[in-house]
Amino acid sequence: MTEVEDKPRSEIAPEFTWNAPSVFESDSEWETEFDSFMESLPGLKRFQGHLGDSAATLAEAFDTYDQLLRRGLKLYMYAGMSYSVDTTNQAAIRMDNKASGLLGQGLAASAFIKPELLAIGEQTLRQWMKDEPRLVVYDHYINDLIRNQKHTRTSEVEEILGMLEDPFRGVEVNAEMLVNADFIFKPGTSITGEKIAVTQGSINQILHSADREARRTAWESYTDTYLAYKNTMANNLSVSIKQNIFKMRARNHETSLKAALFEHNIPEEVFYNMIDTFRKNLPIWHRYWRIRKKALGVEVLHPYDIWAPLVEDQPEVDYNQAVEWISGALSPLGDEYVGVLKKGCLEERWVDIYPNQGKSGGAFSYGSPGTHPFILMSYTDDVTSLSTLAHELGHSMHSYLTWQNQPMVYSEYSMFVAEVASNFHQAMVRSYLLEEYNDPGLQISLIEEAMDNFHRYFFIMPTLARFELQVHERIERGEGLTADDMIGLMVDLFREGYGDEMHVDSERVGITWAQFPHLYVDYYVFQYATGISGAHALTNRILSGEENAADDYLSFLKSGSSRYPVNALKVAGVDLSTPNPVEETFEYLSDLVNRLDELVNS
Repeated sequence: MTEVEDKPRSEIAPEFTWNAPSVFESDSEWETEFDSFMESLPGLKRFQGHLGDSAATLAEAFDTYDQLLRRGLKLYMYAGMSYSVDTTNQAAIRMDNKASGLLGQGLAASAFIKPELLAIGEQTLRQWMKDEPRLVVYDHYINDLIRNQKHTRTSEVEEILGMLEDPFRGVEVNAEMLVNADFIFKPGTSITGEKIAVTQGSINQILHSADREARRTAWESYTDTYLAYKNTMANNLSVSIKQNIFKMRARNHETSLKAALFEHNIPEEVFYNMIDTFRKNLPIWHRYWRIRKKALGVEVLHPYDIWAPLVEDQPEVDYNQAVEWISGALSPLGDEYVGVLKKGCLEERWVDIYPNQGKSGGAFSYGSPGTHPFILMSYTDDVTSLSTLAHELGHSMHSYLTWQNQPMVYSEYSMFVAEVASNFHQAMVRSYLLEEYNDPGLQISLIEEAMDNFHRYFFIMPTLARFELQVHERIERGEGLTADDMIGLMVDLFREGYGDEMHVDSERVGITWAQFPHLYVDYYVFQYATGISGAHALTNRILSGEENAADDYLSFLKSGSSRYPVNALKVAGVDLSTPNPVEETFEYLSDLVNRLDELVNS
């Protein structure tokens, strides 16, 4: 195969990069605003001890806080995005390090607000919301505050907890720096003996290639590098979990799981329903492994075969074609929705499109109120890149509509609903293309992309969720946890998921946990599985022509955090407090496996 080589960042044309000047004209302008923000931040303290003076004073305090939050988030995202597009850029590293302190200092400066509001009392707060028009919008916020009352500490404790956010982030940053900037992967080797550069930006493309020797050597190089640092990675993750448990206990929660779910009022059964339904449906995955092994014509299936193409000639999909197809698929949501999306992709430079040296692996959508909802990815002119772009645009359109329709207090949405919007886009695009194009090669490629996505969301993430629960529970009980313990636990879970259909290289499979920074965010990964389930339920509503389905979905996107996530999804037409959406999505997955079986054996 052709050697995969990333260009230096300096060789990427500006039109293919995110529109950084739309946020700050230059790094020096960022520095000026950073200094100004830091000078303004103590101004919030003038309200400390005075929130109970009057409704007008409280409204002014909220306005001041919202303005500071808007400025702080803009500073934070610019630094983070600048670093992510080139993790070797020393100026960006310095900005990101400076910005990392903003969150903690902001939380510390505003720590007095919730305790003082609780001291004012619910009855007075509700009367003030009637008397002061500027406070009406805070109704849901106040309701949530009362719900959180027993887990809110004194102003002094809240300030300390806020100040801890910056140093606590250190373990996650260490892991990011290690794997994105410092890891040097041994080159892979193609079937013809060519050396292949293995990087965070290239590994996925190599694993999707038809060259099995390239896949094998690249996968071994990639996993072996993580294994070489297994003790550092394990200690980092253990410390992160201990930090979670510390905050859980500081806020008087019983377990770290309950603490994580409580934040957005998510019932505990949502988590366990997903885990139980996943385990019950593992035979669907076992059947898929058998079909893949037969289609590839290999005697033994290995993990590096999971992404191997099942057709020789993979369709090429350039960036502009991807935008057109995504736009066509989303036409049921209306011209306005599609128009905003196309303008963002083709004119306003929402997307940092192509790979470059030092670019963070993976893809994400990132922005803040007052900026575009930017996307970082590494587009490689294939169906997988098309799907990734559709996915991230789901996040970006969710953010765009939230920021357009909600005040600052509700301008963020929870991770629980975030993965619904992104997977909804993918499901709509997949259905559109499978319906419009009958070429068997393209059909297989589209189903492969779907299986790739389901593998990540409906196999890897539930498996990581099971791992995450067990390591948290062990540390909560005071048990020690080494790198080998984590590897052993991980490989046991994968053996169950692979059944007898996959060869398991214990060490290399067992280090999978280290490759997912998602685990540094408490109980994040299970929400990928619930998200894809919600997405398919909503897609079915729209494609079946159910009345008001598109309007309901758009209302959901516009709601931000003005409703609890489970309730917001109920308004959109799906109830994730029951296992039904997960079961229905496994039925869809089973149909895809059947369809793939027919195509590859026809």
